[in-house]
Amino acid sequence: MSKQTQDAYIVAAARTPVGKAPRGMFKNVRPDDMLVHVLQAVMQQCEGLDPAAIDDVIAGCAMPEAEQGINVARVALLLAGLPDNVPGMTINRFCASGLQAVALAADRIRLGEADVIIAAGTESMSMIPMMGNKVAMNPAMFIKDENVAIAYGMGITAEKVAQQWKVGREQQDEFAMTSHQRALKAIETGEFQQEIAPYPVEEKRPDLTSHEVKVIKSVKDTDEGPRADTNLEALAKLKSVFAANGSVTAGNSSQMSDGAGAVMVMSAAALQRFNLTPIGRFIGYTVAGVPPEIMGIGPIKAIPKVLKQVGLHQDDLDWIELNEAFAAQSLAVINELGLDRAKVNPLGGAIALGHPLGATGAIRVATLLHGLRRHHQRYGMVTMCVGSGMGAAGVFEAL
Repeated sequence: MSKQTQDAYIVAAARTPVGKAPRGMFKNVRPDDMLVHVLQAVMQQCEGLDPAAIDDVIAGCAMPEAEQGINVARVALLLAGLPDNVPGMTINRFCASGLQAVALAADRIRLGEADVIIAAGTESMSMIPMMGNKVAMNPAMFIKDENVAIAYGMGITAEKVAQQWKVGREQQDEFAMTSHQRALKAIETGEFQQEIAPYPVEEKRPDLTSHEVKVIKSVKDTDEGPRADTNLEALAKLKSVFAANGSVTAGNSSQMSDGAGAVMVMSAAALQRFNLTPIGRFIGYTVAGVPPEIMGIGPIKAIPKVLKQVGLHQDDLDWIELNEAFAAQSLAVINELGLDRAKVNPLGGAIALGHPLGATGAIRVATLLHGLRRHHQRYGMVTMCVGSGMGAAGVFEAL
């Protein structure tokens, strides 16, 4: 028996500032604690909400093991003080995990199966290596040539995209510099203040003079990645990392990062019950597959697919958060689809702001919705390429 769908609304969206990995401001902060922090932040934004009414907490995580293992969603919600009747689920779609969590929450609400769900994401790239603590690839990947690309490092795929879409080194470096410039301007003008939930950090350091351990307390409220000293000359001096005579460098790639984000999703009935005002509406989401060896082009397939699904045109979008995994793939997507550069990452992207893998989708939803509202714009999109050859795209309306 089919069910009539209903709208899914976003009532609150918050994130931590993003720290640089592996030696940045969150190097000793556990990812489950970061998740606790953003869960509490969105709860605080929903005054009057009965915590027992939350139907689920869905958290994305790209490397769900060690400090972010054992179902980090359930662990974090309990540590956050939510009642034990609230269940939790951790999901993994690599870089799209946080956005996928939002989509899953919205789908359950649109089907009438839930009224209140927190969707989130968390990742510590300081504590959990890029491919996890134990890399154990299936040997079958290396038996047939068509499967070898599954094992490619992301940088190799970026080099292949740069070659196939003819994206040169100078273009990539210019794109990277623009990312930093936009991010620095956004920080200077307070663009991120609404979405960031300042994070208190305690560091313990030995004092060799007094023979005591001193506790140094600070509050982190600013993204750590953007660099004021970035310029084209400095970027041009960096050597290619992934291929001899290549064009992809550390300077035109996304930064390894630590961070978390959360979004409160509700039905219209829940809004009325708890007397809450939405900041946005979930419109649609899709995922598309592409060849693993050119995984960075995923959004080229996902963006038209989701726009057709929701009945919008590319020109209807006022703001596009395109995750800058690499400048090469970002430019390939922009050029292939003819995206308006002014609408893509107006506050900078992952090259400057960082990319904490499974948390990025939820973080960028927070940036998008607060930004749309602040600038009196209507429609926006969060989109990214995904490891092993996928692209994801979600469309939102600011209210």
